[in-house]
Amino acid sequence: MTLKTIAILLLIFPMAIAQTGEKPDPWQPVKYFEGSWTGTSTGKAGEGQGERVYEFIMNGAYLYCRNSMTFAPQEKNPKGETHEDWGFFSHDNARNMLVMRQFNIERFINRYTLDSLSNDGKTIHMNSEESENAPRGLRARYKFEIKSDDEFIETFELGFPDKEFSCWMTNTWRRKR
Repeated sequence: MTLKTIAILLLIFPMAIAQTGEKPDPWQPVKYFEGSWTGTSTGKAGEGQGERVYEFIMNGAYLYCRNSMTFAPQEKNPKGETHEDWGFFSHDNARNMLVMRQFNIERFINRYTLDSLSNDGKTIHMNSEESENAPRGLRARYKFEIKSDDEFIETFELGFPDKEFSCWMTNTWRRKR
């Protein structure tokens, strides 16, 4: 073995160890969302407009989401409404899985887990695994589709017992600059 070969191996070997020893970043699927957003909504509650903020809190231990969507009085929803929810993303080390807990103003508390992530990381599916104060057997799921650096579409679906999922709300979010 020549001195040149040994030198090359000494340079490559530490990089190979570092690459294989690195753990993937569990936050990678949701880092995109960090920041402030403004959005529009269409769905069962009618047409709405909203604000949302995602921020890492507690030294990066959680990704916090604060959401507010206002629906003006309209035919589908004569009284109108303001929907609020707070969400907390965490990483469950035991299951090596992203989990989202969502607290809704209607007193529903849902826990979702990451169900799938597209190869390009631009489509995220999260399914409910537990709900408090919801009808027994109700299922919920979210689909997040990243359209650009500054826009994503969120689809919220519900599945009642013995029924297929149906779309309850589609939101288009644009990053505030």
